[in-house]
This record gives sequence, C-alpha cells and structure tokens, in this order.
Amino acid sequence: MTPLELRLLATPKAAPELRRHLREHGFGVRLCATELLTNVIDHLGEGTPVTVRVTGAAHSHTRVEVTDPGAHAMPAILSATGMAESGRGLALVAQLATR
Repeated sequence: MTPLELRLLATPKAAPELRRHLREHGFGVRLCATELLTNVIDHLGEGTPVTVRVTGAAHSHTRVEVTDPGAHAMPAILSATGMAESGRGLALVAQLATR
C-alpha cells in the first residue's frame, strides 16, 4: 500500500475525511487513526493542526502516527469506569495495535 501523509485540522468533520483517505486499509487502521484524531480534539482542542502518517504493506505491520503541536504531555491510557462516556480510546488503540 502507498504510504499516506495527510495534514488536516482536528475537527469532527475531519474524522470521516480521514477514514476516506484510509479506505484501502483495514477497519483496525481506520479506527486507530480516528481515535487518535479524536484524542487531539478532546485534549488540545478543535482546530489543532495534525499530521497523520500511515505506512506499511497490506499483509504486514502497519504504522499509524498522528502528530500534533502539543509537546507538553504524552497521551496516557486511563482507567474508565463502567459508566464513563470517555477514557477508552487509547485502551482501544493499544488493543488493536497488538493485533
């Protein structure tokens, strides 16, 4: 598969656009990239500029990177309670990434 590098603003409308650009990749890749984009919106704010890079072959490992200008903290997996409306995105990405 062709490596992808996409620069966009982290907005809710960017998520479907990102999934369209990743249509040749599997569901897990699209879900990971979307979750990482959503993490930027939630923690740095809507409209934050991001770069999404996806590299790898169709039947090999795929690398998904979402970079942003927020160098002040690294993302951390939270322990979400059963009724919490958020806090599961990075745990989901971690589980998908091991596949």
